Amino acid sequence: MIQFDPKEITTQQIFSLLTGAIHPRPIALVATISENGNPNLAPFSFFNAFGANPPMIGFSPSCRVRDGSRKDTYYNLERTRECTVQVVTFDMVEQASLASTEYDPGIDEFVKSGLTPVKSDLVAPPRVKESPVQMECRLDQVIYLGDGKGSGNLMLCEILKFHVDESMLDGKVLNPYKLDLVGRNGSNYYTRANQEALFEVEKPLLTKGIGYDQLPEHMRLSSVFTGNDLARFGNSEEIPSSLEVKELAQQIIATEQLDENLDLLRSFGRAKHQKHFQKMLAIGLRLKNERHPLANQKIQESAQTALQQGNQDFAWKAALLAE
Repeated sequence: MIQFDPKEITTQQIFSLLTGAIHPRPIALVATISENGNPNLAPFSFFNAFGANPPMIGFSPSCRVRDGSRKDTYYNLERTRECTVQVVTFDMVEQASLASTEYDPGIDEFVKSGLTPVKSDLVAPPRVKESPVQMECRLDQVIYLGDGKGSGNLMLCEILKFHVDESMLDGKVLNPYKLDLVGRNGSNYYTRANQEALFEVEKPLLTKGIGYDQLPEHMRLSSVFTGNDLARFGNSEEIPSSLEVKELAQQIIATEQLDENLDLLRSFGRAKHQKHFQKMLAIGLRLKNERHPLANQKIQESAQTALQQGNQDFAWKAALLAE
């Protein structure tokens, strides 16, 4: 076996070894408020429970490996001593990931991620509506685990109140299949705590996505796109231009020629089953030209299928065609 001496490798290499070997790690989605009243939301996977009497949890907003600076969550919690901690489910993992983007101070990650703040009962920071388990907490103590790049700051918090979605319970016990929680692995990988094991979410570390709030209104109000879909769009750095969108429409019309007598809705169903998003879009555009009431929905479904197949550029342009 190859061996590594932590004193002889970089902090980044150590971090990669730790996160690549110790997983899946539960994720704490932590909401805090600054002294000026600005909300902050961020996920942390150095997180676990440490006692039930009193109920204690801990997470570490570690110093950044890049420059040793501390995160807003650390400063907010140290100064106000209050937070809420939420679990992260598969249905909201893309939004939780988007909240990890290093936005400028004062930017509200609730707005950027599209997650919904809910007023807490005992603490000032809001809870996250989409999470089935929310905990209102008070900081008990901070354990400093170093003072350099990548060092930990273990924030031990007492849980003052639990909020649990009753549909997640079997009697008084949380059902893990209903919860459908996710855990953090190394790199871009996550683990889903049910029958399906491994999936990937691109981390917004080297890019600064536009955020959920900058998406066109017709996309945010769509009945087709899920929160995860919108978070993927929100992780993009820019929106395609109207010219690019027009060029895609022209290309699709030219290459995916449709028979005049085609049963459009039935053909769309077959194309969707085959995940043929180009043909789906061609049919959607034909429906739009005929002013069919389902046209925009079908165009958005073509965009959603492209997104699921990993073609985000096509998905963006198709989504914009549904205006």
